[in-house]
Parts: sequence; structure tokens; C-alpha cells
Amino acid sequence: MTSLRPPALIVFGGLPGTGKTTVCRELAMRLAATYLRIDTIEQSLRNAGLAVGIQGYAIANVLAAENLKLRHTVVVDCVNPVQASRIGWRQTALQSSAHIVEIELVCRDLTIHRRRAEGRSPDISGHELPGWNEIVNRHYEQWDREHLVLDTASSTLDHLVEQVEAYVHGKIG
Repeated sequence: MTSLRPPALIVFGGLPGTGKTTVCRELAMRLAATYLRIDTIEQSLRNAGLAVGIQGYAIANVLAAENLKLRHTVVVDCVNPVQASRIGWRQTALQSSAHIVEIELVCRDLTIHRRRAEGRSPDISGHELPGWNEIVNRHYEQWDREHLVLDTASSTLDHLVEQVEAYVHGKIG
């Protein structure tokens, strides 16, 4: 049976090492949603010898739009560091007649964040993870509208995903 409810575009943002991939994967599994990860797209571009810049986000937006047309919920795993990228997601949702749900993950305990960032191993072939100095010095703009902010330092994965699910259901009805 087909749902008449508009699909949802659930876009995550946050600095590297805050737990986005872990939360996004779990959420995508629980919702049986399409999962798009910018790191995977960007590394594929690098592996093909192509330039990486806004291209990764542009490709992800097109893939999200295609899945939204199929009425699939889409979970996007990305740093989403600037207003321009956030506006792009909002436009994709609008053009696809989809709900947009924006979520930012932070890790307010810098000791935990640093330990996570420095203790990770790449799970994408050829992908070089940013070091701690790159993370803390990264250009990252404040968000300009309402969104859910979750601190991953003070919660379990299950609790974080439950909070996201509740927020999503509250936003899309």
C-alpha cells in the first residue's frame, strides 16, 4: 500500500567525529530509508581522478531528489558546514514536495570528541580522515533556522536515534 504522506529528507550536519555516520546508519536501518553519505560520494570522485568541491553535495542532492520522487525517506550523512549546502537541501526538499528535517550533531565534551576523532579508522577505501586540528579549525557556519541539536557526548546510540525518530515524526506528522 502506498503512503500518501510526502516523503522526508532528513539531513544531518556536524563536525567530523561527532557520530553522524553511526547515528545516520542506525536511523536509516530503522526507517528502511535511503542512506546517502557525502564522504562516499566525494571519495568516489577522488578515486576517479575528479575534482571534489561542491560536486559531492550536488550529486547527493540529485540522488536524494530521485529517491524522494519514489516517495522514499532519505537520510543524508554530511558535515553540512555552510548555509549554501543547507539551502541546497531545502531546495531539493521543496522541489520534491518533501518534508525537510534538519539535525545537527555536536560533541560538547572536547576530550571525548578528540578521542573519537583520533581513534577512528577510515571505512571507505582511500579516504583520509581529518585530524583534530583540521576539525577544530574547520569553517563551520551557525545554522540559520530551527533544527534539532543533539550532543552525542552525553547519550547512547539508542537514545540519540529515539530522539531523532521522535523529532522526525513530530515534523512530518
